[in-house]
Amino acid sequence: MRSRSRTRSGRGSSGLATRIGTAVVWLVVAADLLLVLWILLTSLRGGPDILHHAFGLPTSPKTDNYATALDEGGFARAALNSLLTAGLSSVVAVALAAPCAYALARRRSRTSSALTMTFAMGLGVPGQVLVVPLFVGLSRVNLTDSDLGLGLVYVGLAMPFTVFLLTGFFSGIPGVLEEAAVLDGAGPLRTFVQVVLPVARGGLITAFLLQFITAWNETLFALVLTNSQGKTTLPVALSSFVAAQQFNGLDYGTMFAGVCIILAPMIALFSWMGSRIIQGMTVGIGK
Repeated sequence: MRSRSRTRSGRGSSGLATRIGTAVVWLVVAADLLLVLWILLTSLRGGPDILHHAFGLPTSPKTDNYATALDEGGFARAALNSLLTAGLSSVVAVALAAPCAYALARRRSRTSSALTMTFAMGLGVPGQVLVVPLFVGLSRVNLTDSDLGLGLVYVGLAMPFTVFLLTGFFSGIPGVLEEAAVLDGAGPLRTFVQVVLPVARGGLITAFLLQFITAWNETLFALVLTNSQGKTTLPVALSSFVAAQQFNGLDYGTMFAGVCIILAPMIALFSWMGSRIIQGMTVGIGK
């Protein structure tokens, strides 16, 4: 009887903790949604109106804030730079990490285990430590203030996590599929391209999306390695716009319009493929 009562009390306490945790999560979600809504509404208001009433509604929506941000703030060119740099670097990072991760997942040895651990340790290296060496190295080959140089930096920074993530996916693929391909006369390269990659498509998409999001929001290296207005990315363009507006009075409406331009692709991406990203991270890292 005592054991049954203890079991019931344990289940009751765990159920209460679950309900409390769920309530806290929904509160955080509601706060995030309200914050996004406030940013959107503020981007449609004028600067004086925002200063007088920070949480008011737009009486007459000023859509020209977005035109000002795209033209005067340079967000149009910065958005194109961010799209090209983030997109191309993500594709290259996944293309390089996939065969590396596959080799580490299939060749179980001390060397492969050491290499896997090396990639995992690369996740703990802070970006601030790499800024000066990367700047010096890129300046010697004339790749500073260049989309190519910034893209190469993003590829290098993405390799530890991408390889670590994809190694988990490839480890979960049954070896029977590769054995069947070998029996059909397929070589290692053909087996990898025609059999393994289609099965690991979910992991490849997850790795690409995570790297794209990281590169899209990255500010430190883009700020240090680019200096001309035609090469800046969206986060750098926003910080430069705010710094320039300090002398003439900050236009908060235009600033929040720039924030919306940065947030819009990320919100759309998470709304469309958020479950795939979470599932992919859980499966890949959990292997």
